[in-house]
Amino acid sequence: MAEFWIGLLVGVALAVPVIFLFTRRTVRRMEQLYERARAAERLAEIGTLTGGLAHEIKNPLSSVNLNIQLLQEDLQELADRVPAETDNADRIGRIRRRFESLSRETQRLRDILEDFLQFAGRIKLDRTAVDVNGLIQELVDFFEPQAHAMGVRVHAQTASNLSAVQLDVGLFKQALLNLMLNACQAMEKQGADQAGPRELIVRSLAAPAKEGGGVQVHVTDTGPGIPDADMDKLFQPYFSTKKGGTGLGLPTSRRIIEEHGGGIRVHSEPGRGTQFIVALPEDTGESDET
Repeated sequence: MAEFWIGLLVGVALAVPVIFLFTRRTVRRMEQLYERARAAERLAEIGTLTGGLAHEIKNPLSSVNLNIQLLQEDLQELADRVPAETDNADRIGRIRRRFESLSRETQRLRDILEDFLQFAGRIKLDRTAVDVNGLIQELVDFFEPQAHAMGVRVHAQTASNLSAVQLDVGLFKQALLNLMLNACQAMEKQGADQAGPRELIVRSLAAPAKEGGGVQVHVTDTGPGIPDADMDKLFQPYFSTKKGGTGLGLPTSRRIIEEHGGGIRVHSEPGRGTQFIVALPEDTGESDET
């Protein structure tokens, strides 16, 4: 009997440190989870506040832009009444140029706010069964005049027997258009330094079974490529190598694609071009409300 109690006491003595360590670790994890929840809640509040702030700035900015346009019209009427080659005509010309510069900067601020609201806002998908090939061809036909003006030839290459996909047509077109525009701007920026034709190819194909099936859309250009130093920053908000760029186009495209349950990756070779690979999951027939 004594041996039983001794064994029990020894077992309890050995168990107490284990229980203490387990309890301490559990409490620490609970504290970490609580802090993460608090941080997530603060981020959500900041997101709501910044979105509201952007809306509040956008409204008076529209009023400022409208008044600038009205002032420009008044200046034009005044300029028509003032004889040319006079001091007053020169002065009016300088004022008009300043208003034109102010109008451009105001519009640029509006564009930045639009991109921010689009990136930071909640995305609600309106999915429908989509013919990806038809969507690509429609988008290429729409974009071709703009690409031509930038000195780029754009082509569509579509595969047959693609699996069905459910997409929000408007949002997915926007995501692809961002990728296409980004590619054309990169080739246009390179200018005469680029050897060979400037081409943009938008291609559809069935995704390999080992990658989960579904559909892939490749956006491939013959531009300057992306430096290795920029690859990790490519989808970071506000990172841009373009003058006047907001740096939200590619992050917005990625967010839209990921909201569809897909993914995006990039292959690039400096001096040879860049390829964005958009992967879309196969339509399983299950509804997915966002």
